Amino acid sequence: MPVVRSPDSPSPQVTTTLSPRQTGLILFALTLGGFAIGTGEFASMGLMPNMVASLGVTEPQVGHLISAYALGVVVGAPLLAILGAGWKRKTLLLSLMGFYALGNLVSAVGPTYGSLLLFRFIAGLPHGAYFGVAALTAVAISPPHRRGRAVSLVMLGLTLAILVGNPLATWAGQAIDWRWVYAAVALIAGLTAVLLAVWLPAHVDGPKTKPLAELRAFNRLPVWQALGIGAIGFAGMFAVFSYLAPTMLEVTGVAAAWIPLGLAGFGVGGVIGNFAGGWLYDRYKLRGVWVVLAWAVAALLLFPLLAGSLPTIVLATVAIGLMGALGPILQSHLMDVAGGAQTLAAASHHAAFNTANALGPWLGGMAITAGFGWTSTGYVGAATAVVGLMIYAWARRTARAAARVDAKGPIAAVGCES
Repeated sequence: MPVVRSPDSPSPQVTTTLSPRQTGLILFALTLGGFAIGTGEFASMGLMPNMVASLGVTEPQVGHLISAYALGVVVGAPLLAILGAGWKRKTLLLSLMGFYALGNLVSAVGPTYGSLLLFRFIAGLPHGAYFGVAALTAVAISPPHRRGRAVSLVMLGLTLAILVGNPLATWAGQAIDWRWVYAAVALIAGLTAVLLAVWLPAHVDGPKTKPLAELRAFNRLPVWQALGIGAIGFAGMFAVFSYLAPTMLEVTGVAAAWIPLGLAGFGVGGVIGNFAGGWLYDRYKLRGVWVVLAWAVAALLLFPLLAGSLPTIVLATVAIGLMGALGPILQSHLMDVAGGAQTLAAASHHAAFNTANALGPWLGGMAITAGFGWTSTGYVGAATAVVGLMIYAWARRTARAAARVDAKGPIAAVGCES
């Protein structure tokens, strides 16, 4: 029977006992919150043609809406994690979900492109902090040897959003209006808050930390290296994903009704990759990163060659979606190296991935605007994955050097630092 523990300390502190049913319900609610956030985040990508027609803007300008949301995540993740450092996790999770519901509700009624830029930024603010606190909560109620799996279950909401939520959102936007999609996301976020209020015990908490103490513990090279891998190495998926709808219309030559199928391909790959990432981390720790990024380089380089027909472009999106394995690996690794900055590091993981979400569409948009074509996003993405591999190699060297210092004992370690 799982116990509620603090993952923030080497020896977990038992505070209460949860039944498997209670644990399952809490994980379901946390995953539902991830589904709401994932659907809200990715909806603009599938609805790009509809938003272009409705707002009278270009595809790259809708790409800026995606980047505005991602910028909100980058700003909000560390800021809200620091401000909420002294809060109970339940209170913080409920507040973040309520904030997310409000951000998407105002997005649904934003009258102009300029107002939507602001509202999408606001909607992104609670994203990273929610996933950070949700991951810590999932680990706290799970057995120690299932940490990677617990994190992957929280991240499952994001991948299910790509598999189910985003195609449904695209279909609904085509059939009714894209604004109703954001209203539905607000409703799901509100439901998540209700379920967490009912099912999550009030005392699932780690040690109380002070903002300045978290900042000091956070400012360590292994933490920044892990964030760099996510921020740059993962940008390739978003470069392709953000412009998939116009790519399918202009290059593949299919009707708009087939766009949800292409988006679902990312979801299938993401679901498989999500569970694979949890398994890779439990088995290989950080070494799983190079497997994922090497695969990503190959899949992204093949994307332009596979975009010409519907079956092959769907196959390509599944292959690129497998990059989702990077999420559980880096999230779990950050918990190991963050020390006393658990909440800030876990939230900043999602800030890093949304830096990728801003960087990918921006670089892809630049390539498209420069006349290299819709499929140039694959080459752009492969380049960012290669940079991610370079950061991973640096992180491995840093870890090996630290292990050698530890092996020499505390006296040698003091000598190395002086």
